[in-house]
Formats: sequence, C-alpha cells, structure tokens
Amino acid sequence: MKSPFSRISQVRLGGGGGGGAVKALKAFDKSRHKLPDAVNAATSGFLAKLCASELTQEAEEMFQRARAALGYKRAGITLEVGAGVATLTTKDFCWELTYALEAADPARYEVTRSLHSLRNGDLVQLAEFNTLFAAQFDAVVFDLARGVRVEAVIDAVEALADDAALHVEYPSDASRCTLTVPGVMARVECDGATLSMNLGRAGSPAECLEAFVAVRAAFKLSRDEVLAGLIG
Repeated sequence: MKSPFSRISQVRLGGGGGGGAVKALKAFDKSRHKLPDAVNAATSGFLAKLCASELTQEAEEMFQRARAALGYKRAGITLEVGAGVATLTTKDFCWELTYALEAADPARYEVTRSLHSLRNGDLVQLAEFNTLFAAQFDAVVFDLARGVRVEAVIDAVEALADDAALHVEYPSDASRCTLTVPGVMARVECDGATLSMNLGRAGSPAECLEAFVAVRAAFKLSRDEVLAGLIG
C-alpha cells in the first residue's frame, strides 16, 4: 500500500493514558521522599528513578508481545530502557514509552506512547499489528516538511463557501488554528511547523489512518493549493 503520508517528513501516532500520582509509584517512600512541586531537571530525574519498575515492566511486555505477534528474530528487534523513556526499535517501526511530570501539577505524572518511523505501510492493515497497539493512540502528528503560514491556512478556509467541508477557529494572534470537518470527530490543529490530528478517542493504527483519510478528503475537496497540499 502506498503511504498516504508521502508528502510529510515524519508522522507520529501518539497517545496518553496510565498516568497518576507520583506517590502511587512503587518506589515512592512516604517516609523519606517529598512530592515534586516544580518541573525541572532534578524533579524529572527523581521521577525517572521512581518509575523505573513500571516503565521497564510495560516495555518488556511490549517487546515480548511484538516479537511473538510479528515474528521478529533477535536481530530484528531491540529494546532500550533509559531515564523515564523506553524505546522499542524494529526493522519496521519504533515505539516509545515516556514518563513525565505534569506541568500543571508536578505531584502527578503522565505516560505517553508514540509510534513513528513506520517503514512498512502494509503493517497498518495487519490484524496482528493493530491488536498489538489497540486503543493506544488518539493523535496523528505530522512534522511539516516545509512548514506553512498559519495565516495562509486560516485565510484559505475562510475563503471557502459557507457550506464547505472545513471550519476554522483561531486566537486573535493567529499563532495556531483548529480545523474541523462536519461529521468527523477528529480535530486538526496547526501551528505552522506541525499538524496534529486529535481523534477524540484512543484507537489502533488502522483507526487512526481511517480518520486521517476522512479528514484528508475534506482538504482535497478544496482547490486552494495551501489546503489541498497541506496533508496530501
């Protein structure tokens, strides 16, 4: 299958879930540990030590599941576990697991999972691949190869007919914009350098691709070069 992302420099599937209170981590000792009250190098390093057990366990389980589901030999799959992050690398893709303190509440942490560097587009159609990553991702993030002016995107959408398939919202400084398509749950957020398609619910890689194709179709309906080429 030809990748629908051929004009984007890199595509990442991302998703959160599984975070919680720092004090709930296995290694947290209430008798000698203090909860973080800020996000900085010291507190992030503290979290990395506390979450090592949980991170290593999930990463190892994913390694074993991926090896069994997709039939990888030893040379075709590796797992690296570092400070607050684990990276599973195969000949077909990379999967990352990351623990980080929440900026709004440093006494809590968030867990994110991402899938990127997909080298084999056919994998997205495999049931085994989608089962492996079921309900993990709720966003498709594109690093735009050449960037785009947010103002140009806004102007292009506003120039469409009132019954067009794209709607746009943006702040007064036009630093970013959010595009929506009637009947499609996904929202597309653009800041000029990246395009993030938020699905509204967690899904598999195939479900992310299906939502992307629906949104892309609305972009393609426009004859405006900015919109038609944005996620083409």
